[in-house]
Amino acid sequence: MSKKYVLGIDGGTGGMRVGLYDLDGNEVAYHATEYVTYHEHSGWAEQKPEDWWNCMGNSTREVLKKSGVSKDDIVALSYDVTACSVMLCMKDGTPLRDCVIWMDIRSAEEAKFIQETGHPILKLNGYGNVSAEWMPCKALWLKKHEPENYNKADLLCEYADWLTFKLTGKWTRNLSNMAARWYYDAANGGFPVDFYEMIGLGDALDKFPQETHYLGDNLGTLTPEAAEFLGLNESTIVGQGGVDAYVGCFGLGVTKPGKVALITGSSHLAMGLTEEYKYSKCGTFGPYPDAIIKGLGLLEGGQVSSGSIVAWFKRNFCKNLETEEGGAYGWLNREAAKLDPGADGLVVLDWWQGNRTPYTDPNIRGNIYGLSLGHTQAHLFRAIMEGVAFGTENVLDSYRKAGIDVTEVCMGGGTTNSELFMQIHADISNVIVNVPENPQSCTLGSAILATVAAGLYKDFDDAVEHMVRYTKRIEPIPENVEKYKKIFAQYQKAYDKFGDWMRETTAISKK
Repeated sequence: MSKKYVLGIDGGTGGMRVGLYDLDGNEVAYHATEYVTYHEHSGWAEQKPEDWWNCMGNSTREVLKKSGVSKDDIVALSYDVTACSVMLCMKDGTPLRDCVIWMDIRSAEEAKFIQETGHPILKLNGYGNVSAEWMPCKALWLKKHEPENYNKADLLCEYADWLTFKLTGKWTRNLSNMAARWYYDAANGGFPVDFYEMIGLGDALDKFPQETHYLGDNLGTLTPEAAEFLGLNESTIVGQGGVDAYVGCFGLGVTKPGKVALITGSSHLAMGLTEEYKYSKCGTFGPYPDAIIKGLGLLEGGQVSSGSIVAWFKRNFCKNLETEEGGAYGWLNREAAKLDPGADGLVVLDWWQGNRTPYTDPNIRGNIYGLSLGHTQAHLFRAIMEGVAFGTENVLDSYRKAGIDVTEVCMGGGTTNSELFMQIHADISNVIVNVPENPQSCTLGSAILATVAAGLYKDFDDAVEHMVRYTKRIEPIPENVEKYKKIFAQYQKAYDKFGDWMRETTAISKK
């Protein structure tokens, strides 16, 4: 009897990653193809949907080539992508403009306007500042600034919805996106129509795809065109996908209350599941009903920029290190590990694209304090990793203020490629970091969705039990914890002390 396999597809900020897995969660083959993000202005970020599709085709075909697995043995696939990445397109899938991706914060004024309505649905963002990343803010900006495109569009949707259409020929919307970024409250009637009408987007409700699905729902099979393009069979089942980080929770084994998932990459996202729907002003988002699993709420906190800052530093300031052993990252990790915590007085504020939580402020920017003539590339690299980890601790601190005890995290994504980076996170947050055998939590999470969609496992718990294993446990170093506490206290003071100055200065740069 032939062996069965599933594909997990991860459309991240930097590219399209595809993994082929057996039903025990073993990675058989993996391939990533990069695509480009365009930053026309400060705070803007766009991508071309045709790049996603072409890169998905390339990665899928390469995985098949590397694995030697017959397409006849690939039963199902599912996918996760960035959110909230907003599109305007026609019913036939033709985009009317490039996608305004998740990290784009041009709609800061619209976010402020929405916040000032004081509508009760704002409980989903903790009654605080509204994030310019979210669907209503971006949709309102498009309606105001590009009315021709907005009015012409049949569909106002997201990356995930467009990909669903390309794969299946169906327009669907998923609870993952809707609950987290569209103000959809499944526990209380769904879309707050009065809210959308209040902010001038009553017509947006008709532009959204109308067929609703949970993560892992069976959407049918690939279209003939998609199957041929990807090199797969038309009989391949497609499971409903959704938000990359949320799908990554499955790859980290987080399917029940009591665990915190930390998905790392271009951004960091901390998530926990809850059976209680308590809303507070502690700097967390949610709980979002049904965003991952039907019947459970999702608590969320995160950073807009994290791994993207590390990549920015390497790309712009470390080209001279590419010939070193292990490339630039290899050299930087080795040298930074030799430095004491604190990077000789450097403190980095990780707000390159604003702050998601706990401040939800798109008009502040990154900062490096303490520079001296004695600092090196290694100092800056370590300080950036520490600054990212301070931002993560700021998120986890808001969880603790909300009454959620965080002593361990399950970590996946790019940070797990660096022992130093993981140790810095453990030390700054004073938590145990658990790392699964396969750190590609999003592709594995998508593969888990595919197994459930195809009925290969009865539910998510069953699939996770068979497919997720932990192989690494990193404990905090007590002396480092104590030093970082003092530096983190300074980090936390920065927003109150310099936030107004940053917003005023950012406003000047926009004029």
